[in-house]
Amino acid sequence: MHNQGRSVGLGLALASALAFGGSGVAAKPLIEAGLDPLHVVWLRVAGSALVMLPLAWRHRDLVRRRPALLAGFGLLAVAGVQAFYFASLSRIPVGVALLVEYLAPALVLGWVRFVQRRPVTRAAAVGVVLAVGGLACVVEVWAGLSFDVLGLLLALGAACCQVGYFVLSDQSGEGDDAADPLGVIAYGLIVGALVLTVIAQPWGMKWELLAGTADMGDTQVQAWLLLSWIVLVATVLAYVTGVVSVRKLSPQVAGVVACLEAVIATVGAWVLLAEHLSLPQVAGGAVVLVGAFIAQSSTPRAPAEEPVAGGPGPGGEGEVHDAEGSLSAGRTAP
Repeated sequence: MHNQGRSVGLGLALASALAFGGSGVAAKPLIEAGLDPLHVVWLRVAGSALVMLPLAWRHRDLVRRRPALLAGFGLLAVAGVQAFYFASLSRIPVGVALLVEYLAPALVLGWVRFVQRRPVTRAAAVGVVLAVGGLACVVEVWAGLSFDVLGLLLALGAACCQVGYFVLSDQSGEGDDAADPLGVIAYGLIVGALVLTVIAQPWGMKWELLAGTADMGDTQVQAWLLLSWIVLVATVLAYVTGVVSVRKLSPQVAGVVACLEAVIATVGAWVLLAEHLSLPQVAGGAVVLVGAFIAQSSTPRAPAEEPVAGGPGPGGEGEVHDAEGSLSAGRTAP
């Protein structure tokens, strides 16, 4: 039974990585068509919040029972990752910002071991080391290495918020205190949309661009179709499968599997946008895959170890880049 649940969890984690990782391929054409990146992020989160409104109404009792969890998920897992990540990009290169942010799986291990005081398997630790090392090659961090202290601190803030995504996703509660993951995601997106409205100031957006087309490689694609993909697949589906996978696996294992987002974004940009894919990126992607495979082999938690909630993550949450430019992906960016 444990093996079956673990297989389902791994499948959901991979589906989440695919969905998050595919967001950048759809977002970059919109940005190149003239939309501000922050406005694309706002459209992504606000649109997803609208889609999830019926579920928010259905689970409205969560506002009374678990307000701290809902606020934390919205502020950290949705708005915090995006805000800190974009702020860091104003001071340090894309690859460096992404690499620092994807230290989140290592930080999750520290949280589990020293805060929750739960054992961490050697497989999970080795998987994190390999995944972070491989990710450094995927983003070609050496192409624009910079050590702006404030920029690095902002990127670290994004990493900490992504830790919040994984940790809060694991907080389900028991009995009457159980928090349905769909309700948590719905209210998290609503809170995130409200916060990002203040940051992105969408009233200055070029709305007319959404009625036109954008270039995806050599193909003209309707802008509203790209936005629909970002909202429905790269956000709603990605968050739902991601949160459920964390609850079936563990934050540390799901965190390592999430590193695949950068690899998926790299391959997607190569295939659909004809972006350059170097040998170090290919090798780094292979190392990330090996790290994820090792981490997922760590022993699942016994039922007695399931935490009782009391109290994500990213974005586009990953991001890949080459010498010619950058492509946002995942829970951290559009």
